[in-house]
Amino acid sequence: MPALSTGSGNYSGLHELLCALPSQLQPHVHSQDDSTFLHNMFGERSLHSLVKIHERLQHYEEHSPAPILDSAGSLAADLSEELQGKSASEEISELLNLLAKPHVKSLLSVHDTVAQKSYDPELPPLPDDIDDDEVSVKIIRLVKNKEPLGATIKRDEHTGAILIARIMRGGAADRSGLIHVGDVLREVNGVPVDDKKPDEIIHILSQSQGAITFKLIPAIKEETPSKEPKMFVKTLFDYDPAEDKAIPCKEAGLAFKRGDILQIMSQDDANWWQAKQDGHANPRAGLIPSKQFQERRFALRRPAASVLQPQKISNRRSYDTAVEFAPLEAEEIEEDDGWFYGSGFYLSGYHVAGFRRSFRLSRRDKKTNKSMYECKKSEQYDMADVATYEEVTPHRRQSGAKHRLVVLVGPTGVGLNELKRKLLISDPQHFSVTVPHTSRPKRNQENEGVEYHFISKNIFETDIHNNKFIEHGEYKGNYYGTSLDSVRSVLSKNKVCLLDVQPHTIKHLRTAEFKPYVVFVKPPPVERLRESRRNAKVIPGKDDKGSAKSFSEEDFLEMVSTAQQMESQHGHLFEKIIVNDDLTAAFTELKVALKKVETDTHWVPISWTHS
Repeated sequence: MPALSTGSGNYSGLHELLCALPSQLQPHVHSQDDSTFLHNMFGERSLHSLVKIHERLQHYEEHSPAPILDSAGSLAADLSEELQGKSASEEISELLNLLAKPHVKSLLSVHDTVAQKSYDPELPPLPDDIDDDEVSVKIIRLVKNKEPLGATIKRDEHTGAILIARIMRGGAADRSGLIHVGDVLREVNGVPVDDKKPDEIIHILSQSQGAITFKLIPAIKEETPSKEPKMFVKTLFDYDPAEDKAIPCKEAGLAFKRGDILQIMSQDDANWWQAKQDGHANPRAGLIPSKQFQERRFALRRPAASVLQPQKISNRRSYDTAVEFAPLEAEEIEEDDGWFYGSGFYLSGYHVAGFRRSFRLSRRDKKTNKSMYECKKSEQYDMADVATYEEVTPHRRQSGAKHRLVVLVGPTGVGLNELKRKLLISDPQHFSVTVPHTSRPKRNQENEGVEYHFISKNIFETDIHNNKFIEHGEYKGNYYGTSLDSVRSVLSKNKVCLLDVQPHTIKHLRTAEFKPYVVFVKPPPVERLRESRRNAKVIPGKDDKGSAKSFSEEDFLEMVSTAQQMESQHGHLFEKIIVNDDLTAAFTELKVALKKVETDTHWVPISWTHS
């Protein structure tokens, strides 16, 4: 704001101008509201205080005050000694008491320290032997503390010069704005580095304390900071730079665990991105392998034999990633539809199998059944087998919006059915399950849309061809399946749809439409399983309670082994993991998690909100 001059030419301060503005602007104001607004704005006490501070600082700068002396402490001591010999008076006694107080002595000591110190920046003198024809150099001094400088160096293969290889975003070097990628390092603290290896230079830097002086030849074209948009990714694998032989600088690496959220700070290097942990106070970025680089490495590490062939499926009832399941287990099914059962928990000492679940086929009667597991294909998910990073964004369910699909995953016997049952009982108006489809004829006691949706075999096969089923199978000549429309039907009623599927089916549900929240229910260790399921019984079907059998040791081992395999192969898709050691505790944990899904902000794939 320009100064306001009076007739005498004297400077009138901003505070005086501020007080005079309302009256000077009054003739130009035609509205009472505008007049009230101006008076309130220019009469604001905080604004007046800020202007007064501005004037005081301006006055301070104009007069450039300097300390009169830098030995006030010694002067006070001399004065005290001189006064000791004088005749005692009330004033002298009071002054001596004041000068003897510790906080007064400290104040004078601080004054002397400040007065004796120069705060003007000091640059090192330019070398005397600079040739007029020498290339331009820049001399930079950075103060080193416990924080790394945040830059890496390398030797140019052709010239042998030591170059600044990369600047870590948010680090000390980056914040200074003085060092750039491509700068040639000539000296560190006056020590030439032309004949030294990068490791030797790093050692010099590590031994240096306080200010470090760099002599650099600027890059031909200094890079301008790239204005990349904020990008966040969810990590789908564990990474430790200390164990990575390919990383350019282990000390600059950023370690993370699967499921961490990283902010990508730079993708300038095709192989090594710069990232930092979301929410961490440390502003310096670290190196992580880029998505493309890590995908190539994972692909090279994967042996060809890791793709399981149908003929190699074990006779054990174990989880498998191949497209074929073992045949149905006759002891766990009813006449023709009980194969929807068989993965419950226990209630009052008995295994409860009261809810239809995903199409889980087992190991027995292979000669009589040749059922195959099938589901629709997803080209988009092909690369998910090489899980690296997934770009994510914060998402919060808006009031009135459809609920997210809740997908429950776990090995047979872990208790998925019982958890679903408890959720349905706790709030039947809020939670619901899907109604499966079948091609078998309707029985007398059955109702359309209650036990099943009954459709013809031709229509079922057409729907299979049109990828309308999440998963489906065939048993004794009849088709059974869970359709996408059955999920949509539940969600359209503003209810939470509880869906129990095989883990490799999740990939087909991960769409913006369903936004699935995946909960993995895993068993406790075998020792705890033996104790907690000691009196539990497996009920083969709802009409066969007399043939209930106990869990076997093989069941326990298989449950734990299957859970480990599920988590290893599909853990990057799980958003919540619950150990079902105690059913009541597991249910409470699940209920709390599902409540947070509806109220809190979660990280979801960016495609779910930008589709």
